[in-house]
Amino acid sequence: MVKPTERRVGYGTAIGYGVTDLFGGGAFAVIGTWLLFFYTTYCGLSVLEAGSIFAIARIIDAVLSPVMGYITDNFGSTWLGRKFGRRRFFLLISAPLMFLYALVWLTDMNYWYYLGTYLSIELLSAMVLVPWETLAAEMTNRFSERTRLSGVRMMCSALGGFLAVSVPGIIMQYTGKDNSFTYTLTGIVFAVIYCVAVFTTWACTWEAKDVREEYEFQPDNQRSSGLLNHLKYLVIDLISSFKIRIFRQHILIYICSFTAMDVFGSVFTYYVVYALHHDAEMVSGLLSIAAFVSIPGTFGFMMLMNKFNLTPSGALRLSYGSIFLVLAFLFTVYIGNLQAPTLLFSAVFVLLGLAKAGLYYIPWNIYSFIPDVDEIVTRQRREGIFAGVMVLTRKSTVALAIMLIGVVLEESGFVKGGGAQPASALHAIIGLMIFATAGLLAISFYVTWRFKLTQKTHSLLVKEVARRKLGGNAEDCDPETRNVIRALTGYAYNQVWDATPESRAKTRPLPTNG
Repeated sequence: MVKPTERRVGYGTAIGYGVTDLFGGGAFAVIGTWLLFFYTTYCGLSVLEAGSIFAIARIIDAVLSPVMGYITDNFGSTWLGRKFGRRRFFLLISAPLMFLYALVWLTDMNYWYYLGTYLSIELLSAMVLVPWETLAAEMTNRFSERTRLSGVRMMCSALGGFLAVSVPGIIMQYTGKDNSFTYTLTGIVFAVIYCVAVFTTWACTWEAKDVREEYEFQPDNQRSSGLLNHLKYLVIDLISSFKIRIFRQHILIYICSFTAMDVFGSVFTYYVVYALHHDAEMVSGLLSIAAFVSIPGTFGFMMLMNKFNLTPSGALRLSYGSIFLVLAFLFTVYIGNLQAPTLLFSAVFVLLGLAKAGLYYIPWNIYSFIPDVDEIVTRQRREGIFAGVMVLTRKSTVALAIMLIGVVLEESGFVKGGGAQPASALHAIIGLMIFATAGLLAISFYVTWRFKLTQKTHSLLVKEVARRKLGGNAEDCDPETRNVIRALTGYAYNQVWDATPESRAKTRPLPTNG
C-alpha cells in the first residue's frame, strides 16, 4: 500500500480535483440566472408555480445535505464503500447522471415534470458536492497542499460562474434570443461539461484509505443498525459538530461574510439604478469586472498563504478591510451626490473582485482542516458531517437573507417598477447595502482575532494525532501542543482522545470565544 508521504498533490491533481466546482459554481448560477424566465416564458408555468418549485427544493435540500454527509461518513462499512470508496463512489455514479441537467430545460411538460427534474438536480448536487468537498481533507494532511486544492477549486468555481453567464449568450447568437431551443441546448452543453468534470475528479483523486496503512479508529461505542438508529446518530453527529470550538468560529465567519456578499449583491442593482440614476448596463459591467478578477485574485490569496505564510485570519482581515474601503467609496458617492469617473468605478470593482476572492476562498480552505481538529476529540474522520453542515447553513442563510431584504424594501415604501423611489426606500437601500453588509463583515472581522488555526498550529495537531495513533502516552504531550489543542477544540487535553463521550458530556468544554 502507498505511504502517505509518497503521494503528493501537485497542480495537475489540484485541477483534476477542482474541476467539479464547474458544476458547484456553475449549475445553480445558470439556474439562478435563466430558469425562472425559462419556466414562465416557454414552459407555461405561472410565477407562483415556478416559485413553488424553488421553495419546495429549498426545504428538501435542507435535509439532503446533512443526510448525505452522514451517509458518506458511514458508507465505508458497506461492500460498495470498501471497494469503490466511501466518497468517490458517489462521484462515479453521479457522472453519467449529470445528463439529468439537460432534462430540466425541455419545454411542453407539466408542473410535476418540472418539479421532479429540479428536485433530481438538488439530489444530484448533494450526491456530488458533499462527498467531493471532503476529499481535500482525505487526500492530504499537508497545509500547503490543502491550500492548493482549495485555491484551484475556487478558481474553477469562478470559471463556472463566468460560463453560466457567457455560454447562453454565445448560443443565442446562433439560435436567437426568443428561441426556447437556446435553453435546451444550453442544458445539453453544461450537462456534458459537468459529466466530464465529475468523472475527471473521480479519476484524479483518492481517499485516506488508499494511502494510510495505520488503523483508522472507530467510535468507542459501536453503532446499531436500523433507520431510526441512523436518524438518531445523524442528529447526534450534527449537534456534536458544534461542540468543536474552531468549527463554531468558522461557521460564524463563513455565514456572516458570505451573507454580507449576498446582501450586497441583491441590493447593488437598486443602488445603481435608483440612488445613482444609472442603467442596469453599468451594473452588469461592474459585476463582470469583479467576477473576472476574482480568478487571479484567488490565486493571489493562495500564494499569500502558501509562499508568504499569511495566516487565514490575516488573509481574511485583508479581504474585509478592502471591502470596507469599497463600501466607504460607494457611500461617499451617494451621500455627496458625486459623479465619479467610470475608470474610478472600474478600479474600485477590481479591488472588490480581489477582496471577494479571498472572502470566498479562505473559509472553504479552512473547512478542510476542521475534521483534523475533530479527530483529536472524537477519534473519527467525519468530513461528511462538516460538509453537510456547511452546505445546509449556507443555503438556509441565503434564502433567509433574500427574504428579509424583500421585507425591508416592502416596509420602506419601495415602489416596484417605479422610475423613482421615495427617500425612505433609498435610505433602506443604502442601509442594507452599506451598513448591513459592513455590520456582518465586522462580526467576521472580530472573530478572526480569536481564530487560532494556522499552518503551525495545524502541524502540531496533526503530529499529535499521529503520535497517539502509534500508541503514544498522553503524559508525553508537550505544553505547547496541549495549549494548541485547547485553543482549537475548546477542551482540555485530558478531555480529548481517550475521553469517552459520556465523560466529556459531564465535563463542560472550556470557556470559548466564539
